[in-house]
Amino acid sequence: MTLEAVAFALLLFSLRVTNYSISTVRLVFLARGKRLITAVMSFFEALVFAVVMASIVADLTNVLNLLAYCMGAAVGSYVGMAIESRVVKTYATVQVITANGGSQLADRLRECGYGVTETVGRGRDGTVTIVRSSINTRDLSHMIQIIRKELPDAFIEVETANMVQRGFIPGMTPRMQ
Repeated sequence: MTLEAVAFALLLFSLRVTNYSISTVRLVFLARGKRLITAVMSFFEALVFAVVMASIVADLTNVLNLLAYCMGAAVGSYVGMAIESRVVKTYATVQVITANGGSQLADRLRECGYGVTETVGRGRDGTVTIVRSSINTRDLSHMIQIIRKELPDAFIEVETANMVQRGFIPGMTPRMQ
């Protein structure tokens, strides 16, 4: 194994990390309907992929290059998720349904700085309170902790919010229209 072979494997690894990172972030933009940035990212993703594949297919018996290719995919996926969580703002809508303590939960969440909407509904066993809040996904685990502490038996549903406009979300700059 020569220094040149190791350097080439490291190059393949780096390119594959780049390829997978772009792919992961691109999928977020695709889901949000951001056509232009998705198209630009697709171009670079395809370019890097073509260069890497040409290098791999040229010699499928080269175990070092195959390992670099596969490890690059794994690390690139991880790096892409890390980039997405730091750079791309994603939102979730949390809905809590409970027969008891819904208003107290809503008050507690408001004390913690979350925007909350309460509604009254009818469940299988009678009247329930529905507490809804749209939040930055980074705050999700914190909110779930609060909910579980206040109402350990409450039904909790979390959905990805494809788009949010107006309203109150901590850390989101209010926009006047």
